[in-house]
Amino acid sequence: MSPPSIKKILISDSVAPECKEVLEKAGIVVEMKTDMTKDELCEKIKGADGLIVRSATKVTADVIEASDCLKIVGRAGTGVDNVDIPSATKKNIVVMNTPGGNTLSAAEHTCFLIGSLARQIPQAHMSMREGRWDRKKFMGNELYGKTLGIIGLGRIGKEVALRMQAFGMTTIGYDPIIDGKTASEFNVEWMELEQLWPKCDYITVHVPLIPQTQNMLCDETFAKCKDGMRVVNVARGGIYEEAAILRALESGKCGGAALDVWEKEPTTNTALVQHPNVIAVPHLGANTREGQRRCAIEIAEQIVDWVNGKGLVGAVNARDLKL
Repeated sequence: MSPPSIKKILISDSVAPECKEVLEKAGIVVEMKTDMTKDELCEKIKGADGLIVRSATKVTADVIEASDCLKIVGRAGTGVDNVDIPSATKKNIVVMNTPGGNTLSAAEHTCFLIGSLARQIPQAHMSMREGRWDRKKFMGNELYGKTLGIIGLGRIGKEVALRMQAFGMTTIGYDPIIDGKTASEFNVEWMELEQLWPKCDYITVHVPLIPQTQNMLCDETFAKCKDGMRVVNVARGGIYEEAAILRALESGKCGGAALDVWEKEPTTNTALVQHPNVIAVPHLGANTREGQRRCAIEIAEQIVDWVNGKGLVGAVNARDLKL
């Protein structure tokens, strides 16, 4: 596919202003319109060569079908489960993301949640706000010597491993692409999932939500884990089965869960949110000023570079489009 002519881009979610600045400096007309309904987006998309979104905009088959000259959908961030990629591919539309832009934000957030689970910091904070002094109630655990299982050893998984090793945690992991030799370079022992489940004191996932990862942690896998193990999810809702987490919490199989992402967002799962051993967060993994600025600039620069014939980076459907 030769470099496209991109004259106008619609930005339908809130992104850092640097995104618009980079595009306009390259001579591209930018229209910003957020909080649109599906019908409004279907109307606005007409005449746009490109669309830039975060996670709020749902780029459905109807939206793609309504477009008349769309060439690229740019996701300022990592996850593209809000974009109907097969429909885009059918219309020769490139779907692009910025996988490295929020790596540090997501990795740091994961580490903070692991520490918060170990010491019950949010629960202790709420107890004090309610006027109590419950020192005995909030007995914690050291992270030193504990085993952290990391499922997904890409950019974020690697950064989590390096940071938690500084606390003296043993890091083990699984990834279908990254092999044992590569994992060992950042001190992670690679193993199959069947070996990993029973060894972990903590489990964190850093994989996309695809059919192979949906409900990866369920009743069957909880049964293979240590009693009292703890789980963190800063990746995507649906990788952990929420009903199974609740059952594991009630039985004591799971000692705590820190959940940043949910099967449905905003979540309506009050039983999990209000459980005393759950730290519930409203999808804040990439929500830092630095991360959002980095993603906004990267998606704009990737589009401009492609237009200028400098190569195509971050196209998640490149193989299907034979690029």
